[in-house]
Amino acid sequence: MHLQGRLGFATISLVALAPVIASAADWPKPRSRAEATAVVRELERIVTPNGVQRLETVKIGGVDQWVSIRGVDRRNPVLLVIHGGPGYPLMPFSWWFARGWDEYFTVVQWDQRGAGKSYVSEDPDEIRPTLTTERMVDDAEEMVAWLRKEFGKDKIFVLGHSWGTYMGLKLTQRRPEWLHAYIGVAQIADAPESERRGWAFAMEAAKRAGNQQAILDLQAIAPYGAPGKPIPLKDVFTERKWVGFFGGVMAYRTSAEAETNAAELSPDYTDDDYRRFWGGNDFSEQPLLAKVLGTDLSGETVLKCPLILFEGRHDYNLSASVAADWFARVDAPSKQLVWFENSGHELMSEEPGKALVSLISYARPIAEQAGDVPASPQ
Repeated sequence: MHLQGRLGFATISLVALAPVIASAADWPKPRSRAEATAVVRELERIVTPNGVQRLETVKIGGVDQWVSIRGVDRRNPVLLVIHGGPGYPLMPFSWWFARGWDEYFTVVQWDQRGAGKSYVSEDPDEIRPTLTTERMVDDAEEMVAWLRKEFGKDKIFVLGHSWGTYMGLKLTQRRPEWLHAYIGVAQIADAPESERRGWAFAMEAAKRAGNQQAILDLQAIAPYGAPGKPIPLKDVFTERKWVGFFGGVMAYRTSAEAETNAAELSPDYTDDDYRRFWGGNDFSEQPLLAKVLGTDLSGETVLKCPLILFEGRHDYNLSASVAADWFARVDAPSKQLVWFENSGHELMSEEPGKALVSLISYARPIAEQAGDVPASPQ
């Protein structure tokens, strides 16, 4: 009797709700990308009196390049993020992985020339001839100079990820006096050796899984990363496909799709930016990727600024073991290697909590010792 009563009530409730559910106009928000990004934008909005929140272009190397600048207190140390790829901006994903960074740093996400919002607003014919490793390092140096002047800082932090670690490491050689520390995330060292170890990882995983297609694809590009021979980009993409499938890009996942989908919710990207920014990835890879993958930076072992390295234990996209070998030989005023045990190449997205805690534990104290933090309340 009581059961029948409850079922009857449930039936009446569903009937009553049916007209509401059936009406798309009454469906709960968000119902579109615009409504979803508006939610994220409001949650991210900096409201503190001494905060800073800017989304703008800066003339760097004669080209307007987009930056997002966020911080709850302008007196905090500045942290410039140099993204990877080439052409893989971190700005559209930063709403997810960098939550909380702006409480301890003034965080600058920079879309490099040929990447992200910068790519969307540029003339490709004008930019294409300038996409050289030398010009990109020059851009990074100019960006640091601009930030030092803009925020009245003698030194800032530079964080490079993947391809961005090439530029970051070059900056340590050019302008160590401008840096509180260099933070390398998925550091490039001996890139050809990294490629060979990545291929070996994928082949071993393929054999262990009995994946015949992977075995055939990887055999077809062997010997991969042979000394003295450039790696064709089509072979790089084949190797990366299977490295990612076997968890060497994002640990325990078969692809990085979970991260890349986060760009759809970026409040910093318009619909047009979102639709077109992957074109910048392809545009930048062609002139830059093969050259950097043929570069051996393992001889650059003397740094005149502190070094902090974040490495995903499962990173075979840029071999974490190669980076660790290099780190062991580095001579720097101070150095720290932080392992992310449940991460691959995208460790800031895979373990965002640990990334934040590590920045607070290992980077911010350097700024504190230099007096580059707000004074504690009396």
